[in-house]
Amino acid sequence: MECLDRLDQGIVERLARDARISNRAIAAELGVTEGTIRTRIKRLQSEGLIQFTVITDFRMAGSPNLTMMGIKVDPSQVSGIARRLSDIPEITCVVVLLGRYSLLAMGLFTSVEQMNDIIVEHIRPLPGVQSVETSISVDSLKYEPGIAKITRAGAVG
Repeated sequence: MECLDRLDQGIVERLARDARISNRAIAAELGVTEGTIRTRIKRLQSEGLIQFTVITDFRMAGSPNLTMMGIKVDPSQVSGIARRLSDIPEITCVVVLLGRYSLLAMGLFTSVEQMNDIIVEHIRPLPGVQSVETSISVDSLKYEPGIAKITRAGAVG
């Protein structure tokens, strides 16, 4: 995998602002042909550097229970457990932390029973997991699905 050059970075920045922007508009902004933009986007996708997805409000997905799980883990096991958590389909976010918890895992669950089953059957039995503390969302005042948008260093959005 190669580093992104200035043109690739420009494409990614524009798509991050508006994923519906046309190739023609990106080409005009960057001073290249539409074919160049189309080729670059296909390459970025095939190399797994970008992907397009539809993000909806989680309540529209029939999963009203957004759950955050603070997980304390043996320090030598953090990366392995993070990978194992990432393999659980119901877990939609895994973050390594410094602080009270080693890991933060988030998931969307259709019931408290489903959430409990995942914790009891799939998370607590993992070697190195010391404790799991859950918090269930009861209201969403602000939900930004693009909150973890990745842009180049120093970029201000």
